[in-house]
Amino acid sequence: MRINMIEEPARHVPVYGEFDVVVLGGGPAGIAAAVAAGRAGAATLLIERYGFLGGMGTAAGVTNFCGLHANRFGDISQVVHGIADDLLEGLARLDGLKAPHTIFGKIQAQAYDTAAYKIAADQLLLDAEVKILFHAVGAGVLMSTGSTIDALFVETKSGRRAIRSRVFIDASGDGDLAAWAGAPYELGDGAGSMMFPSTMFRINDVARTAAAAKAWEPIAGMMEQATRETGRRFPRKTPIIRPQHHEIEWRANITQVANADGTAVDGTDADQLSYGEIEGRRQVRETFEFLRQSVPAFADAYIVDLPPQLGIRETRRIVGDYQLSEDDVLQCSSFADTIGVNGWPVEDHVAGDIIFRWPDIPGSRGFNHLPFRMLLPQKVDNLLMAGRCASMTHGGQSAARVSGACFVMGEAAGTAAAMVAGGNGECRSIDIGALQAALVRNGVYLGTDM
Repeated sequence: MRINMIEEPARHVPVYGEFDVVVLGGGPAGIAAAVAAGRAGAATLLIERYGFLGGMGTAAGVTNFCGLHANRFGDISQVVHGIADDLLEGLARLDGLKAPHTIFGKIQAQAYDTAAYKIAADQLLLDAEVKILFHAVGAGVLMSTGSTIDALFVETKSGRRAIRSRVFIDASGDGDLAAWAGAPYELGDGAGSMMFPSTMFRINDVARTAAAAKAWEPIAGMMEQATRETGRRFPRKTPIIRPQHHEIEWRANITQVANADGTAVDGTDADQLSYGEIEGRRQVRETFEFLRQSVPAFADAYIVDLPPQLGIRETRRIVGDYQLSEDDVLQCSSFADTIGVNGWPVEDHVAGDIIFRWPDIPGSRGFNHLPFRMLLPQKVDNLLMAGRCASMTHGGQSAARVSGACFVMGEAAGTAAAMVAGGNGECRSIDIGALQAALVRNGVYLGTDM
């Protein structure tokens, strides 16, 4: 009789190092967290599973910063600053940053080149004297008490290693570290549904006149017409297809990856992820052929890049001392423990479509505060969350999962972690006023002026 469990023999795991702050995950939240901690003088290590930084922005080919801007009473302006500004400046120096573009007439996003992002992010961390460990995958934790993490285990090409730290920051996107440490979490909307992922792709040799002619505008109508006339089905409505900085290259966000039963692929399930990668590439092939056949500007184009992984929008959301809600986003809520702001609307990727829900535009300030309490996972004392796995409801996460809010959470988490590592209390007892003052000194906009 076969059994479905094997007992692994005990073994001694070499200690890779001991640090003040350890950050798991190198997306925008992890980048900002590590840079903030390093600049504050903390001995900081950032651990990343790939050989480059950027998270979904590079590994999933997003190529677009969302949430850096807000619509404040009809005026669209940048509201996320601090380390985000430093990264933008680095991208601009490398000629890898496009000017912000307006979406739906209500908000702006900003495209970038992924190669430039990788190089600029490397330099940011190096300048902050952050140690980087690439090609390392988190594998578990060792707890020194029921609520304190002693060490994080990682698997590397050099073998399994243990890493000790005074404070840990989970910027993994999936809440891996927090879940291993015993923090409670939610998966999806409470009814078993998560936001659907997408396989992004980039297209080259698009006609040079296409951007000026706004060649993307008729595409949604072309898809609807094809469905009416031929019955052709597309993965979703609302295609997002726009030019990059160099306008012969475009990014395409048009796929929606579901399991065979119609549910969203779960990014924490290896089998579903494997299926999703293949299904996403199949959808890319079919949707790109439609573009070539239907949009004259794409007649001679080709796919220049399929990113290393499926673009995941939502998996675990760790339950913290406060959960940012959809109402907080839509009502532009304020919090006394603000660490910065989110100006992106609710962007819910449901079966077959994207649904946007907005604050009162232009009748409101267009942003909500992000409270420090959403970075504090329940049941773990020396851990801070940052990024899409922070403490939010499904609706709140549909807005604040984007890169702008992730930069905000990351910079606050890294700054707070350095304060704690320097002997200034514990994560939950940190002086919020001192944290906010440090963030303001470093250029962060807290949103307290309106």
